[in-house]
Amino acid sequence: MNSKIRNRTIGIIFVLFGASFWGIGGTAADYLFDVEQINMNWYVTTRLIISGVLLLGVQAFLTNTKQVLSIWSDSNYRIPLLLFSLIGMLLVQYSYMASIEAGNAAIATLLQYLAPIYIIIWLTFKRYQKPNVSDIIAIFITIIGTILLLTNGSFQSLTVSSVAILWGIISGISLAFYTLYAQKLLHSYSSVSVVGWAMLVSGVFMNFIHPIWKVETSGWTLVTIIVLTLTIIFGTTLAFWMFIKSLEYLEAKEATLLGTVEPLTAVVSSIVWLRLPFGIWQMIGMLLILILVVYLSLQKKDKLTNEHRLDANTYN
Repeated sequence: MNSKIRNRTIGIIFVLFGASFWGIGGTAADYLFDVEQINMNWYVTTRLIISGVLLLGVQAFLTNTKQVLSIWSDSNYRIPLLLFSLIGMLLVQYSYMASIEAGNAAIATLLQYLAPIYIIIWLTFKRYQKPNVSDIIAIFITIIGTILLLTNGSFQSLTVSSVAILWGIISGISLAFYTLYAQKLLHSYSSVSVVGWAMLVSGVFMNFIHPIWKVETSGWTLVTIIVLTLTIIFGTTLAFWMFIKSLEYLEAKEATLLGTVEPLTAVVSSIVWLRLPFGIWQMIGMLLILILVVYLSLQKKDKLTNEHRLDANTYN
């Protein structure tokens, strides 16, 4: 296995695990809002600040504090990091959770994962070129598979409040920005530093909206604490880091398309945990998403293998 294929495999593993943690985290958030009555604004503030501190703490332990702070000493990256933190990280987090609170995790996930379409459209206009056949196929499978997975073929289940739809659309656009803009920062700084600072900065900003210390814990149980802890560690800290890390190995549109396993894990975790029914059309939707993942993986792998052969023949 040559280095390009190996790196690509690493990228796929990161994005699949990151998206899976996102999906489960969305279901957990739905549970916290509906059952445990956790305040959404406080939840966003808390998960961002704690996740940011965890990531930066790990980075400082593995390297040193000076290296963690180095991004702020570079005048070329201060403004980009602030933009990424507020328009990317914060908007992705807040809009997704607001959509879940106003509607449900299924609708929020569906609307967020229109992001691949936004990315392909943006790149098409930016590069002044038509989308290729692979892009069209990927868009088609993404839309059909996700809709079937989250609605079981019934469009009546898409009937939610306009607020939920609006926040869901915003979350998709912000995810597209988050994915594209992150690559600029990753050229010079590690994924842990970029994600860690973005979370901490956006969390501090959210703290002015809802302070982390203003929370009612009298009704909390052990289950509340466990779910909250797991959503912060896996659904936020590891999920966002793994997705950003995957961009070091994959193209932005490809990482986002592979990230469509998020609705799959959201549905599966909802069935197992929240005991939601699972119909035949949802099974078909899940199959389509799995086909998309395999299709993208094999297509790019074949391309890299051919490139490797050409390189080898050049020196023979």
